[in-house]
Amino acid sequence: MPVHVHAAQPLPRTRTVPFHRLVPMLARGPLDALTKIAAEAGGGVVRLDLGPFRPYLATHPDHVQQVMRGNWSNYAREGMFWRPLRRVLGTTIIGEGPAWESSRKILQPLFTARYVASLSEELAKTITKSVEDLDEAALSGRPVDAAETMARIVNRAVIRVLFGEKISHAEEERLTPALDTAASSMGLRLLMPFFPYSITLPGDRAVARATKVVDDVMYSLISNARAEPDDGTDVVSALCRARAGGQEEDRSLRDDVVGVYSGATETTAMTLTWLWPVLDDHPEVYSRLVDEVDRVVGDGPVRPAHVPELRYTKMVLQELLRLYPPAWLWSREVVESADLGGVRIAAGSQVLVSPYATHRLDELWDRPLDFDPERFSPDAATRRHRYSYFPFGGGPHQCLGQHLFYIEAPLIIAAILRRFRPVVRGTGPVTPFPAITLRPRRRVELELVRRVPPPAG
Repeated sequence: MPVHVHAAQPLPRTRTVPFHRLVPMLARGPLDALTKIAAEAGGGVVRLDLGPFRPYLATHPDHVQQVMRGNWSNYAREGMFWRPLRRVLGTTIIGEGPAWESSRKILQPLFTARYVASLSEELAKTITKSVEDLDEAALSGRPVDAAETMARIVNRAVIRVLFGEKISHAEEERLTPALDTAASSMGLRLLMPFFPYSITLPGDRAVARATKVVDDVMYSLISNARAEPDDGTDVVSALCRARAGGQEEDRSLRDDVVGVYSGATETTAMTLTWLWPVLDDHPEVYSRLVDEVDRVVGDGPVRPAHVPELRYTKMVLQELLRLYPPAWLWSREVVESADLGGVRIAAGSQVLVSPYATHRLDELWDRPLDFDPERFSPDAATRRHRYSYFPFGGGPHQCLGQHLFYIEAPLIIAAILRRFRPVVRGTGPVTPFPAITLRPRRRVELELVRRVPPPAG
């Protein structure tokens, strides 16, 4: 009896966006380009032809899950996309291997839901004080920069609860703008990672100057903490106890502290910056948000006990993170050749994962471009793929700070809306700009109109 041998079925031909089409799309707007490419592919894996650099774009939740969780160790945070980030953030928190494992083991206990909840009273007090400090701008009618104001409130809260005020006010005044400059000046390097560093691109010098400021502040902080060790539970104390002295260990400690500080501040500050133009465009959402804050918080200061009752506030935040995820693009380098979505990807290739694009796929979301917090109502019957929505990443590299975000951000929103009616100044749409994080392309100015009389005394 003859034996029939069936030939292996060839993998489908890889869909490729050719150079002559891709480059003009990216020049017009990289965010729109990624969204359009993902939509045309129906979430399928696509190769992007940029001449000598040809990464793959994976946006379907099944493929994202494989990269971020299912086969995560084969998709490493390595390659040219990580070079500009590591010049500022270092190699531990955003790295791989033993250094990353060591840092995460040290830091994870400081970001559990229980531990973050234990910090929430102090968090609320610090936020209340920072929001009260905005009275002067409100009384004078002077508009404030939304990004700077949100960053100031967030940074003070993070410094107080995570760093035990080991970062002084003077150091904060240097560190915050330096990290902001680095984040906003790195866009070209991220979009053209294949350009050698022997060629100076716009933004390179600003990033270098900002990194020097970060180094100066952080190494001074580490030196002071080493000189006066304590048994505090703050991030710096925990890291100093876990890492012996020495140049290499201090470099790792520097990277850890920068990674924690930037990760704990940037996502929250940028999300809250996006909130105000979105509310300006959706007055019905603003009205419902204010009604909830008034009902839950009342006349007193915001307290941690209010957070579970601010349900609509959380829905608004979740929808903000869907449309404007701060981490809009991640890159992974394939360690060993693998199949992804029916496409054979060679070792050494880069795979791009974009929450921004996935969160806008028609196959996953009804009216994906509309801002609709009701998508995240606890009563909604829709069941979604775990990786159709992943603003904090996923798998072993999932962001440690999401518990802190979902306590801190509602407290800030409630504190502001209880006291002020923020009015966006200026005309024209606020569109996103792809830097390290997703930022408004133009400055967002707010006029803060007092809603309640100042407290007595």
